[in-house]
Formats: sequence, C-alpha cells, structure tokens
Amino acid sequence: MSNLSRITIDSDICHGKPCVRHMRWPVEVVLDLVASGMSTEEILLDHPELEWEDITACLENARILASGEPLRLVA
Repeated sequence: MSNLSRITIDSDICHGKPCVRHMRWPVEVVLDLVASGMSTEEILLDHPELEWEDITACLENARILASGEPLRLVA
C-alpha cells in the first residue's frame, strides 16, 4: 500500500518543497538521515514526531522520482 499521501506540498511550508504531513520535515532531510546510515529505528528514536510510514513514504517518493515516472500519475 502506498504511503505517498503522507508527502505534502504547501507553498507556505519549507518554500514549497515536498514535506512529511505538512510538517517542516522536507523529504530531502529524511532521505539525508537514511543516506547517513541511520536505521529507521534510530531516526524514530531521535525524532519522535516522525512515524515509520513517513520514512517509507519518503523512500517511495525518491524511488518514483528516480524512475522518471511522473509522480502525479501515482499519487
């Protein structure tokens, strides 16, 4: 099941960058945490406002963008 609905874009939040659930958590920052080698458990312990589904939504968003598939067709 897709978690893409957790990724939101609001011009009033983080200059319109894709964010997690209208929070000031840009997708790119979550991806940076994952890329740094942090486990999902470590990220969730350090940032309790995030949920497991938020991290998987960010990864799913990145996969779609990397594939070249238009995001609007799957969201």
